[in-house]
Amino acid sequence: MFHFADYDDIRDRMNRIHRLHQIWESFTAVPPEGSGGIPLARKLCYAVGGVPYQVTAVAIGVSLQIFLLDVVQMEAFYVSMILFVSRVWDAVTDPLVGFLVSRSNWTPIGKLTPWLVLSTPLGILSYLLLWFVPRGSTSDQAVSVLWFLTAACLFETLMSCYNLPYLSLNMFLGGDRRDRDSATAYRMSVEMVAMLVASVIQGRVVAVYNTEKQEACQHLEPDHETPGSTLLPQSASLKETQKAFLTSALVIGALFFLCSLVLFLGVKEQRGPPCSDDTVRPSYLTSLKMLICHVPYQRLVAGFVFSALAFQMSLGNFALFCSHAAGLGAHFQLLLLVLLVSASVAVPLWQAVLLRIGKKATVFIGLSLFIPAVAIVACLPSNLPVFLTMCILMGFSMATVFLLPWSMLPDVVDDFAARHPSCKDLEPLFFSCYAFCSKLAGGLSVGISTMTLQFVGYRANACNHSDGVVTALIVLFSPVPIALLLIGMVFFRFYPINERQCLHQEQLTTVQ
Repeated sequence: MFHFADYDDIRDRMNRIHRLHQIWESFTAVPPEGSGGIPLARKLCYAVGGVPYQVTAVAIGVSLQIFLLDVVQMEAFYVSMILFVSRVWDAVTDPLVGFLVSRSNWTPIGKLTPWLVLSTPLGILSYLLLWFVPRGSTSDQAVSVLWFLTAACLFETLMSCYNLPYLSLNMFLGGDRRDRDSATAYRMSVEMVAMLVASVIQGRVVAVYNTEKQEACQHLEPDHETPGSTLLPQSASLKETQKAFLTSALVIGALFFLCSLVLFLGVKEQRGPPCSDDTVRPSYLTSLKMLICHVPYQRLVAGFVFSALAFQMSLGNFALFCSHAAGLGAHFQLLLLVLLVSASVAVPLWQAVLLRIGKKATVFIGLSLFIPAVAIVACLPSNLPVFLTMCILMGFSMATVFLLPWSMLPDVVDDFAARHPSCKDLEPLFFSCYAFCSKLAGGLSVGISTMTLQFVGYRANACNHSDGVVTALIVLFSPVPIALLLIGMVFFRFYPINERQCLHQEQLTTVQ
């Protein structure tokens, strides 16, 4: 016999199922274009798309200099030339790629996604070539230089074709300013985890390198171990290290492919509002001139360039500083892991802080932490507990320079659109010029660092280095980055956009 209690039980269960269904729909549903709000699933898939660029950038930043100097056994001058020319080439091609992306037409899968799909397999192939040593190239310096210069420039170009459309995708996710900021925070959190994974992979490679080099040095006569003069013989090539580099390249290539697949399947571009009849599409040079003359963009880019140059100068010499100046080469992976874990933890914390006090104030607080951290490490380089503690501060500060400038850039794009309502589809150019400045800073960092080491007498495969090399590494790790960071903070001081006022104006416009 049927009882009312059974009916109530069935009704309660149906209500629970209905509520669960509503929760699932709120997680996965794609809102109508222009309705506002970005589903969590889309934010996560978008964030995963940033992994390929970060893992390859970490691998190149941490290991390529060591790989070319000690595994390929290339002179420091040629290493500097390859790293600097490839970065400058990459920086110069960025605005051009951004302009071409902005002129792309919509397809059934969007205007940015085709660039991502086509550049992924070619980018993976060029990355593998970057870590492959052709037979006989170690004995022929010209062949070696030509091979790695070509591979580096090809890889950087293809990564521009992937990364610039990916960065511009932030403006086509839907939602409002807060939603885009949230998506940026998700992206930065995932990218920090990606950097952590890449550091683990490259840390194992550096450990193999340190072990093999130490064993080779132990076979040399102790009577010849004068600083800066004891070199490994040419026959003592680092075979296991070379194999480890190539293996790590294969692992990172596989990760590149999987993350690109997640991005392609999980993110659908949202069209912007339809263009009016008075919409103009300025030429390449005219577009660049308009961007350069936009004052908020000037201040943000200048602050970002000097800050990025400071961090890249310090972190780009992190491995050599640990090995030769601090004498903590065996703890390099631990130090790098502590730095990146703290940076990963700091990203959501800084996101919460900027919502309370604003982006500009958060930038100043976060960047300021870097100055005492590197200063103390430079004074006490061999003290492992102090070094570990300062790596935590450095990680928190690094999270700031990763999160805040990229979170402030959409505000500048919105400000430009409000001032030039007839100019449309320039978002990729904004992001490409921003990436251009970042990569130019990276190229200057690597070029200045390697040329400085060449000037003070750094010699590839040396078991010991002179005091001049040690001093140069300390200067490149601490005093120079501090000076650059202070200049960047001056430019941030004059950044004119107040995102709280902009958000308030948007809300008033919506109400009206």
